[in-house]
Order: sequence, then C-alpha cells, then structure tokens
Amino acid sequence: MPFYEYRCEACKHEFEAMQKMSDAPLTDCPECGEPELVKLISAAGFRLKGGGWYETDFKSGKKKNVADSGNKASSSGCGGGKCGCG
Repeated sequence: MPFYEYRCEACKHEFEAMQKMSDAPLTDCPECGEPELVKLISAAGFRLKGGGWYETDFKSGKKKNVADSGNKASSSGCGGGKCGCG
C-alpha cells in the first residue's frame, strides 16, 4: 500500500498515511480535528538507475543511462539540461 502525504490548512500539521489506492482521501485532521486536510503531491520513493531489466528491456534508441557519469545533465540531476542550468 502506498503512503500519502497530507497537510491541514487550519493548523498546518503534516503527516503521512498508508492507504489503499481505492480509499477515499482523508478529511479530518488528527491533530486539531478540523475537516481541512489537503492531499499533497510528492515525488516517488524510488528511481530506477543503472543497468538491469529497465535499461536492457524497455529503453530504445539513443536514450542514455541516468547513472552514466559522461552525461553532464544526468550527473548533475537537473533533468537533462531542460532547466537551463548548463
């Protein structure tokens, strides 16, 4: 089951809740009891790097390995140079 992050708009309390994907979003804050919870959007907890089934079975063409140290954009973590940092 995935973890979801919530923040209460009333008291600004933030917490994680383990829920099924089919569960309805939480509404009541466990800290203050107000029905002011907002589900936050966050990054995934893992990233596929290096060689292995993802690299060998699903990538095609000239796509580079994210773990490749020869690619300046990948090694800096800026997302392929699209951010304009270099």
